Formats: sequence, C-alpha cells, structure tokens
Amino acid sequence: MVSGFAKRLVVVSAICGLLHAASFPYREVRPDYKYSFPRDHFEHEDFRTEWWYYTGNVMSAEGARYGFELVFFRNGERHDATTKSAWNLQHGYLAHAALTDVNGKRFSYEERLNRQGPGVAGASFAEKKIWNGNWSVVWNGETQTLRAVAPEFQFQLKLEPEKAFVIHGENGVSQKSEGLGSASHYVSFPRMRVSGEITAGGKVNKVAGQAWMDHEWFSQYMAQDQTGWDWFSIQLDDHTELMLVQLRRKDPKLPPYTFGTFVGADGKSRHLKSTEFQLTPVAKAGVYPIEWRIQVPSAHLDLKCKAVLPNQELKARQGGVSYWEGAVDYSGSRKGYGYLEMTGYNSTLKL
Repeated sequence: MVSGFAKRLVVVSAICGLLHAASFPYREVRPDYKYSFPRDHFEHEDFRTEWWYYTGNVMSAEGARYGFELVFFRNGERHDATTKSAWNLQHGYLAHAALTDVNGKRFSYEERLNRQGPGVAGASFAEKKIWNGNWSVVWNGETQTLRAVAPEFQFQLKLEPEKAFVIHGENGVSQKSEGLGSASHYVSFPRMRVSGEITAGGKVNKVAGQAWMDHEWFSQYMAQDQTGWDWFSIQLDDHTELMLVQLRRKDPKLPPYTFGTFVGADGKSRHLKSTEFQLTPVAKAGVYPIEWRIQVPSAHLDLKCKAVLPNQELKARQGGVSYWEGAVDYSGSRKGYGYLEMTGYNSTLKL
C-alpha cells in the first residue's frame, strides 16, 4: 500500500524491462535527508524510482460497496544525453487503475505505460499534479482529486485528510532489509475522507468512504535474497490505523524482513519492529493467501484479514509482473477495512 507499495510496487519493473539501464548517479536513501513539505509530496527525480498509491473503500447511498485503486509509478532513465528533444527518454511512467465491485462480485483493472513526453505523463510540484494521459491526481493544499477513465469503469473522487500524514520508519528512513542500501523515504496519509462518483455497469454512483495514500521514493528497494512482499493497510473503527509489511526471502526457512507503523486515534504514530507483530496466512486462492491472522500485542490487536473477493489480481498486459491488490475486511478484536497487496508469488521481483 504497504499499495499500493505500492503503494510500493512491483510493476514498475515493467518499465525497467523495457528501458535501458541508466547511467545517472541516483541518490541513496539516507537518514540525513531533509524533508520539506509540500514539496516532498511530488517528484524526486534525483532518486531512481517512486510511486503514488491510492486505495480505498467506499459505499453508495444505495448500499453498493466498491474498492478502488489508482497508482502512478515513475522510473528514472536519466543519461548524460546531449539531445534537447522533449521526447528524450528521462523517465518512464506506469499507471494502474482498478475497481472492486463487491456487491456485483467483479474486479476490473486497466494499465498504462508511457514515456515522459510533452504533457503525456509526469509529476510536477509546480503544477501540483501527477498524471498519465487522462488519469490524474490534482492537489489543492492537501486535498487530492483523483480521476480515471477505463472501458469498464471510471471515477472522480475527492480525498481530504482526516489525519496528518506520517513518515514511516526510523530517522526518516523505511528500511527494507538489513544493512545500507535497501530502503525508501515513505510517507502516508493513513485516513482520508472520500466523496465523489464511481461509474460502473453504466450507472453513476455517488459514493463516500475512506482512503489510504502512500508515496515512496528510492533508488534501491529490495535485497538480492528477497522475492516479494505482503503489505497491509488497516483502518479500524476506533479511528486507529496500521501499515504492516513483510518482505519474503528466496529461502522460505529464513524469516521475512518485517516492519510497520501504528497510528493512534490522536494521529501520533510509532514505528513497529519485527518483534511487535505477527502475520500468519490462513487460506489461499491459487498462489495468493487471501486470509490472514494479524497479531499486534502492544496494540491489543488480534485480527482476521479477509479479501472481499478472492480474485483481485492485476495481470500484467504490457510486460510487467502480475500482483494481487484488493479490498479486505478486518474482524476480531476490532473491525475495519483496508487493502492488501501481495507481490512476487508468480515470479521474483527486482527493485
């Protein structure tokens, strides 16, 4: 979300596979990074890769429930090029939009892959906008308006933060494995009020609900012995939130690298170390675990995570890697909604 990672995401490898390796010396993620907002909500072209992830659960006035995803990826391919052409390849942009129609038991998605060209795709602090074709997120202060149009659905949604954004990790760094290098700068809006319209099945639905927003930027994400991750966004009915993630290793006998964040009802966040929670898969649909047990003793949480639909897999159509990302329910010691992202189950990721 992790997101989704994303929120954090795997399919940026589609761009990596289509483009040549870049020679530009991209920055490393370091604890001396000086955050500056609102500037840091937008592009970081001195880092190789970044993504903006939006996921949420909404209801119509008639009781129809939807899950939605809109994600933008940027992958840098900067060279010491002499050409000044507007089409000179400096960045590749991938975008995914998805809709889960819970009542109709239908999952739909679309993807776009573009190079940065004159107005084709980009991210701009000056314009307060991230876009790929006519899919976009436009910022007005911290209010963010999402627009996406696909053959089977479209949506226009306004997202307003109910809590301040949080910076994940420790000392401004979200570590992904032991040692230096595999890390990101990772910022989330953990609870955003959603209002707007979703069109599905030829019907326009006024909707309202909650969303989660992730933004990560980095130059190296995973260690060589890691294959993929399981990322959870959790929005509970007591107005607390959690982000939990585990990065799995090639050797299943080795423990995954895990970390998380707990956000209290007052908006204060704290980092969760691997010893503070446990993620246990319970049931699968194909290769993907779609039911989990989540235990966070320090927060007095023992939750069941269950996908609202078993098949919410985004199967790559433009050379990328398929992954599962979809709406989930939480029950047990508390109730809530959220999103689950699972990558690397069909093939090993390289980020």
